[in-house]
Amino acid sequence: MLRTIIPSAASATSGYNPAMNSPLFPHLEFLYGAARAPELRTRAETILTKYRALIQARDAGLTERDAILITYGDQVQAPGEKPLRTLAAFCEDQLKDIVSGIHILPFYPWSSDDGFSVLDYRAVDPGLGDWQDIAALQPHFRLMFDGVINHISAGSAWFEGFLRGDPRYRAYFIVVDGAPDLAQVVRPRALPLLTAFQTHSGAQQVWTTFSADQVDLNYQNPEVLLEILDILLMYAQRGADFIRLDAIAYLWKQIGTTCLHLPQTHRVIQFLRAALDEVAPQVHLITETNVPHTENLSYFGDGANEAQLVYNFALPPLILHTFQTGDARALSAWAHSLALPSGRTTFFNFLASHDGIGINPARGILSEAEIAALVSRVLEHGGLVSYKNNPDGSTSPYELNINYFDALSNPHDLRPGHPGAESLDVQVSRFMAAQACMLALLGVPGIYFHSLFGSRGWRAGVQQSGMNRTINRQKCSLAELQSELASQNSIRSKVFGQYRQLLNMRRSSPAFHPHGAQTILDVHPSVFALERIAPGGESHMICMHNVSQKRVTFTYPSATGPRASHNLTGTKMTLDPYQISWIKQ
Repeated sequence: MLRTIIPSAASATSGYNPAMNSPLFPHLEFLYGAARAPELRTRAETILTKYRALIQARDAGLTERDAILITYGDQVQAPGEKPLRTLAAFCEDQLKDIVSGIHILPFYPWSSDDGFSVLDYRAVDPGLGDWQDIAALQPHFRLMFDGVINHISAGSAWFEGFLRGDPRYRAYFIVVDGAPDLAQVVRPRALPLLTAFQTHSGAQQVWTTFSADQVDLNYQNPEVLLEILDILLMYAQRGADFIRLDAIAYLWKQIGTTCLHLPQTHRVIQFLRAALDEVAPQVHLITETNVPHTENLSYFGDGANEAQLVYNFALPPLILHTFQTGDARALSAWAHSLALPSGRTTFFNFLASHDGIGINPARGILSEAEIAALVSRVLEHGGLVSYKNNPDGSTSPYELNINYFDALSNPHDLRPGHPGAESLDVQVSRFMAAQACMLALLGVPGIYFHSLFGSRGWRAGVQQSGMNRTINRQKCSLAELQSELASQNSIRSKVFGQYRQLLNMRRSSPAFHPHGAQTILDVHPSVFALERIAPGGESHMICMHNVSQKRVTFTYPSATGPRASHNLTGTKMTLDPYQISWIKQ
């Protein structure tokens, strides 16, 4: 059985309690019961009161100018300099006019998983810099922090306290007694769900969803939720305009269920959103839920009570399928179905990140045969595949581990005399057409460092770390990066130069506003086309992308819808292979 030790509640006060009228109260009552909710609400309000005086009001709005760089704190390195300072100077020099924000992947002290096994939520890894270095980015960029709140490092002070029997931490983690049936629990990785640890009271089986070094927190203990609330508000105080809730779908554990997307998990997010709305309304929550598309959308809640943005996880595999087949119809059909629950929500669109390309989000959109073709393509292009455990004991592909440039273009095809030989310019055009599809879609674009600067896969890193995901996590020498960007014929210069043009065009048109509208256009099977429309209808942009290696010709169709543009109706158009055509209306 699942065993949790919950500290006893203080006795509830009889009679009227104003805390019961708080927006936080219903969530606490749902999670912990009517008897505990008043006391917990009072304690939560004490935390909010502390931060009201500390968090500065900032502009909360999103616009077409928003685009977020995803990067490690030590992504760019220079001898004798703290990496965060190097990153800040590089971004100020190269990016302040084309991206609005920076997502610094976990910059806290850590023990494994490139930062996602956090040792101390409240500190900056001294190997990267300090809080002043984080603040130095703020004059030019909005910041996204990671809330890695499903689990914490086995080397953390919290877990060490649990191991030695510290009363404060003995209920911070989940101990499983006996041998309960855990077959229903959804596993993201092919690793054991429970890990044996030697504690003050002997060996105990502790819940570890992602690895033996990433110990799940026990949210059935309200002390954990209140501690996390304080930490996230501290992030807001430190300048976070976006907080990414990592692996949030697995948060609440209940044996006999899948432990995925449980109602209690949604209530925890709703509690955090309500608290932030009270104290730091400028902070946007972004949920990271690498799951099938319809499940992913559930984290918008009712459009006002959960995440303002969700990662659009179906997009990376769908774009890859689109360019593999030269056929945009599956992508267009899916994009046509996209809907938001309110004007306060939008998508966080991306193609690549520090992780691989998740396959699960494409299930139900692509066939199993089409997914198998993606797996084969990645292996042919020198990538790797990670697997997950299924309830029946089998395994299935979970994630494609490959640099997105390599996923689209086989690195071997650049070799002269190779049967599939093609020029670097063709590969760059293909890559940029894929990026343009992402940039054109409704939402805020998230651009991984290695996509913005034209990196290829780092297979040597996998050999060094033993982790498949390292293939897309290479760190860069500042001097070498600057030298490559200065060379017009380098892949980095070609990709970054074209990316800069697209981002400048995107940020100059209100049609790309993340709370505007879009219409998917049916112009040709090999063309992903859409019309973007500003919230007030005053600006339109027709975006067309040839996803194939062939020239295509078509007649622009009649416009439909009250806000559609009619200027191009009946025009004969031709797009060269992988051509991008954004036409202002």
